Amino acid sequence: MSIADVTFLPETPAHDPEIEAINEEAFGPGRFVRAAYKIREGGPHERQLSFVAVAGDTVVASVRMTRIVAGEGRALMLGPLAVRPAYKNLGIGRKLVAMALEAAAKAGAGAVILVGDEPYYGPLGFTRIPRGQMSMPRPVDLDRILVHEIVPGAVARLTGMVHHADAVRAETA
Repeated sequence: MSIADVTFLPETPAHDPEIEAINEEAFGPGRFVRAAYKIREGGPHERQLSFVAVAGDTVVASVRMTRIVAGEGRALMLGPLAVRPAYKNLGIGRKLVAMALEAAAKAGAGAVILVGDEPYYGPLGFTRIPRGQMSMPRPVDLDRILVHEIVPGAVARLTGMVHHADAVRAETA
């Protein structure tokens, strides 16, 4: 098996059950108490900016993007990114991240944030956000809040608590 055997596609509603199974396998039931999941509970993800990797007829990996707000800043939050164990270390996750970042740039996003490991995401263009610049609605290791700036100056506007963009719209409506 190699990455050449995998097809990368935009996510559709038909992929949802397999994506849920992949996320369950990768993150277990504890995923629902994580800070990023709390943010995602505020509204839907951006399906047009989310992608799957398919081997044959089976979804083997996925990445999703969610619109977020922090202070005056607007951005996208990448995740979850999950790859089935049998398909790890082939470059599938890296390819999905690259596709998501390209789609974010084309959609006019200023930045993409995530909660993740810098050794993995750093080579993909992510850096630590300055400690204390942003906070999450649940405990999180602040050194794991990473950002990929697309538009110069966009990261500086991301301050304070991170919320799903729809949750903020609902509060101000």
